[in-house]
Amino acid sequence: MTSKLLIEHLTIVLCAICIAIVAGLFLGVIAYLFPKARKVILNLADLLQTVPSLAMLGLIMIVIGAGKQTVIIGLALYSLLPIIRNTVLGLTEVSPAIKEAAMGCGMTKFQSLFQVELPMAFPVVFTGIRIATVNSISTAVFATFVGGGGIGSVIYRGIRIQNMGMILSGTAALMIMAIFFDTLMGWIERRMMAKNGLTPSR
Repeated sequence: MTSKLLIEHLTIVLCAICIAIVAGLFLGVIAYLFPKARKVILNLADLLQTVPSLAMLGLIMIVIGAGKQTVIIGLALYSLLPIIRNTVLGLTEVSPAIKEAAMGCGMTKFQSLFQVELPMAFPVVFTGIRIATVNSISTAVFATFVGGGGIGSVIYRGIRIQNMGMILSGTAALMIMAIFFDTLMGWIERRMMAKNGLTPSR
């Protein structure tokens, strides 16, 4: 296990999450504003979750080739559902009185959305980002099968040569990374929710 592999794994995950945040927020806002599109968007995002990881990466690899970009796109697609769902949930839970107050101050619907509603909903949105991040850390282990590298290459090599030490070291690295990000993001989540007077997810 080397620091290069750890950084490589983390870089893949962070790139994928950044893409998922932008796309997830956009689709979540669209789903919130247009109830007729909400079911379609959520169903499509839910459908992506049912595709096996290796199958998803294999399909993407056929289109754009092997490499880190294949893994990043695959992880981003898998990360959409919790971000979209929590964006819709967070915006829906904003008090109607607050929305009316914003409109009463002369704000347009879009000004109210981006200046008032989204900031208030962001703690709930952040919960979705947290879930997506932790899930991506473990799912990124499949990167090695499409030339993406990362910690998965250590585990795969350990399996091939039946080296228990390599398998355990790779697994431990994944667990530590996932626990670290879950704890850190959980702490941030609790602070944001306390500031907004909300109840943390856990």
